[in-house]
Amino acid sequence: MPSVRKSSAPGPLRTAPAPLARKPAAAVVLGLVLAAGLAVGGCEYTYDDGRWADPADAEQTVAPAPAFTRDPLEREPVSEAELESWVSRSLPDTGDPVMYAAAGLLAAGETRSETTPVVGTGTYALALACRSQRRVNFTVRSDALTLVDLGLRCGINRENVIYLSAETALTVTVDARTGANYAYRLRRL
Repeated sequence: MPSVRKSSAPGPLRTAPAPLARKPAAAVVLGLVLAAGLAVGGCEYTYDDGRWADPADAEQTVAPAPAFTRDPLEREPVSEAELESWVSRSLPDTGDPVMYAAAGLLAAGETRSETTPVVGTGTYALALACRSQRRVNFTVRSDALTLVDLGLRCGINRENVIYLSAETALTVTVDARTGANYAYRLRRL
């Protein structure tokens, strides 16, 4: 194995750090490169204001209608005299045979329960509508089952498809925490 010799003579030692050489030309060049990179790499926002569009395309473009807030009085219950008009607008006639329909006014905290005549087996559409500042609860039951249990937000009509496997009368219960109009219609499909 080769032997390694260690030198006994010490090397030159520095006692003070070497002065740094300043190069002002390099700093100027670096600053210019960074500035150019920022100028070239910057973001630009552009949009189409329609000035350069084809006039034939402009006729097809339709501006959106302004968005208005909802009128809070639009959900206030109507009077007994206006009830029939509201029902015809809310639940328009579809031409299908109507098995049972009802509408009315509810006072705050009132619950109303009605029973339909016996309806045969088959598929039915149950349309529900209400007009109130708050939700109105609809519960529809047959002899054996709860078919619909719904807190309906007024202003939105709802139509549920139900299937009756036996002849039965339906019990419709409607309740509201505030004054409300309600309407429902059962039609055979």
